[in-house]
Amino acid sequence: MIEWRENAPKWVQVAEVLKARIADGTYRPDTRLPSQHEMVREFDIAPNTAQKVLTKLRGEGVAYSVPGVGTFVAAPADQ
Repeated sequence: MIEWRENAPKWVQVAEVLKARIADGTYRPDTRLPSQHEMVREFDIAPNTAQKVLTKLRGEGVAYSVPGVGTFVAAPADQ
């Protein structure tokens, strides 16, 4: 469970958690990230919030989606 900060939206905080997991190797390149449903359960957030997290990660180039399969960790840009 995450301790929510008052000064940042939940979707930003969840994205930070997932990016930290990517940085520490918990999620490696081409590894599937948690689905919206899994994030809803793990972080106790609304489905729309989980969708915003995935949209943010894709927009930052940290993740990519495969329709019907899931969202995956993108390879670092320096590779």
